[in-house]
Amino acid sequence: MSAADPAAALTEAKRTARVRAHALRAGCDPAVGTALAEVVLREAPPPAGAVVAGFWPIGQEIDLRPLLHALHTQGHPIVLPVTPPRRRDGQEPDRRLRFRRWQPGAVLRREAFGTVAPDGPDLTPTFLLVPLLAFDRAGNRLGYGGGYYDCTLAALPGAITLGCAYAVQEMERVPAGPGDVRLPAIATERGLVRVAGMAPPS
Repeated sequence: MSAADPAAALTEAKRTARVRAHALRAGCDPAVGTALAEVVLREAPPPAGAVVAGFWPIGQEIDLRPLLHALHTQGHPIVLPVTPPRRRDGQEPDRRLRFRRWQPGAVLRREAFGTVAPDGPDLTPTFLLVPLLAFDRAGNRLGYGGGYYDCTLAALPGAITLGCAYAVQEMERVPAGPGDVRLPAIATERGLVRVAGMAPPS
């Protein structure tokens, strides 16, 4: 790889960081999502009436379901993301996520990349709980590599965003490029990490 190719260098740095992030997360207990829920409700609750986008845990992702149930009880409409299908004509797909209304007890169907989604109506979220593989104190987020959340957040500039992760997923520096959207705060089971110079998440 040539040192003169910054895009290739960034791609390789992210690949290396993802390997490390997966290893850090491997021993985590998703059940600490209950503690994360307490942190969000205490330190960064969504504004009244906010449509909240959550995510269903995949593998070792921290479990947001206690938080989603609590927010539903408080009267917030809850939505889950739907990944757009891959195009068959070879053209670049629209990577913006859609969001469908979820309620406790809703039937979930299997979607792309191991995700699940309800059959409820589409709603536009105003407060997004964002999954990630790693984060740093500058608000940089390392995702899974598809670019879906970066494209989605860029298309929702007025929405409030809050990363959700285990505390051990923090890195000293996450490799990031100009198309990577920073987060103003990240909630973990140990507390809220606020990013200096960015608006708070509520």
